[in-house]
Parts: sequence; structure tokens; C-alpha cells
Amino acid sequence: MPTRPYVIDEMISAKQIAARIEELSREIAHEFSDTDKLVVVGLLRGSFVFIADLVRELDLAVEVDFLEASSYGNAMESSREVKILKDLRGAIEGRDVLVVEDIVDTGHTLFHVIGLLKARKPRKLRTIALLDKPSRREAPIKADWTGFEIPDEFVVGYGIDFAQRNRNLPFIGKVRFTDDG
Repeated sequence: MPTRPYVIDEMISAKQIAARIEELSREIAHEFSDTDKLVVVGLLRGSFVFIADLVRELDLAVEVDFLEASSYGNAMESSREVKILKDLRGAIEGRDVLVVEDIVDTGHTLFHVIGLLKARKPRKLRTIALLDKPSRREAPIKADWTGFEIPDEFVVGYGIDFAQRNRNLPFIGKVRFTDDG
């Protein structure tokens, strides 16, 4: 549990998120229009709300799978060491795959996951991130689609947590510590 008092200021509204997902789903459906079934891989835990809303908007046959990778734990800063905590259940060789990430910060997690999945020889592999913080990038990675580019702020909501809290907020909010003066 966070020990410092904080408040959450809304940064991206639920309405803005829904509108952006509609736009992105059309672009993704176009990109994968030649597939018989798209494997949508959610990176747990932060992407679960995003992936649920995204797949409901996709006008494609989809199979959903999850991979859990962690470089944060309960910390606010990435450890830069990526651990796979839960692997995919199904094979992706020769299949079309869309990896869904909540936020690309340093880029280490997505970079590691993409390397792991490319080795499994999918036919096509693309990525989408709800949020992107390019100012924090350390790994050479950029998602194929991005919902919103944000500044270097600590954010929560819409699946993204702070020490396992605030995932259930319907918007993206900036965490502001109230003891900062």
C-alpha cells in the first residue's frame, strides 16, 4: 500500500479513451483484414481493461491470450529486468498476432516480449499501447499504434495501478503526492 498521501488528477477521460479505441480498432481491422483469426495478446496486468474494450470494437474474429511480464513489481520505477510470470497458452507460429500493452515507458518490457514472440515465428506481429511516454525510452521500441502520448507523469486508472490500487478508475489519472509541498 502506498505510504505517501496522494490525489489523482484526471488526465484522459473515459470518453476520450473510448473514442480513441474506436479509431484504433478501425486501423487494426484494416491492417489484419486478410487474417482468418487474430491472436490478441494482452500483457498482464495493466492491459486487461484496454484489451477488453479493444477486442469488443474489433470487427475481426479474435482469439485472446495473455502473457504476464514484469519489470516493476510494486515500484514506481522499472527495474529494467523483465521477468515472464505467465506465458501464452497457445502457439503463435504462422499466425497473426497483436500485442496489447498498457503503457510503454522505458520500453524494456515490450522490447523483451517482442523478441520472445518473434522467435516463435508468427506470420505478422504488431503492437499497440494505450499510453506512450517517449521521453522515458531506453529500449529501441515503438508500438505500431498508440492511444495517447503522455509526458513523464506517474499515471493510474483504466487497468494501470499504483501498488495494486486504482486499476478500476474509468479514466487515466496523474498521481500527485500531497506531501510534496
